[in-house]
Amino acid sequence: MNIKITVPSNLSEITLEQYQRYLKVIEDVEQNDKAQMFVDLKMMEIFCGVPYTTAMKFPMSEVSRINRIIGSVLNNKSELVRTFQMGDSKFGFIPKLDEMTFGEYIDLDNFFGDWNNMHKAMSVLYRPIDKTYKDTLYSIKEYDGDTFHNAMKQMPLDAVFSSIVFFYTLGSELSKIMLNSLQDLEETDTTLKQDLIKNGDGILAFSTSLKEMLNELSILQN
Repeated sequence: MNIKITVPSNLSEITLEQYQRYLKVIEDVEQNDKAQMFVDLKMMEIFCGVPYTTAMKFPMSEVSRINRIIGSVLNNKSELVRTFQMGDSKFGFIPKLDEMTFGEYIDLDNFFGDWNNMHKAMSVLYRPIDKTYKDTLYSIKEYDGDTFHNAMKQMPLDAVFSSIVFFYTLGSELSKIMLNSLQDLEETDTTLKQDLIKNGDGILAFSTSLKEMLNELSILQN
């Protein structure tokens, strides 16, 4: 059998929707040898576009080789992807996180830890660029709820992974700053100190949630 297939060589060649489908397959199968064979064939179907029935006709050695390549790609790490092209539009990472609206924060908080809804979280973080200034400066369109939910399923996976790592790192740094600030406040207003502790707990919880996601990514990718 002589079939030419395209195996992704970079996370940017894999879409968020493909990864969501892959996670769904893993979630739905029992952990045994037969299940692993099923997952291997589904990986070829999802990431290489090879129908399952066709993938079954491939030599086992070839299936293993292809899946090792895909596994290696899924283990790639990258710096925060700030912009990417999708269709006719260029999307940009939200330029100023400290100016995030309450509505944006609520949606991000609701969807960010759930892979089934990760495309909804990404529609908060990445939006079409409406103006480009000198160098790498740009502005993005105003957040409009579910306008780009479905579209974001087709975004590149490197942008998704890098934003998770970015927020985990950001959460860790904010936690350190918050703890240092509390240690420096030997004498301060009780209400203010309680507010700082409460905010710190929230940041720590968010950071812990992201760390769990990163650990899950490592397990699934190996």
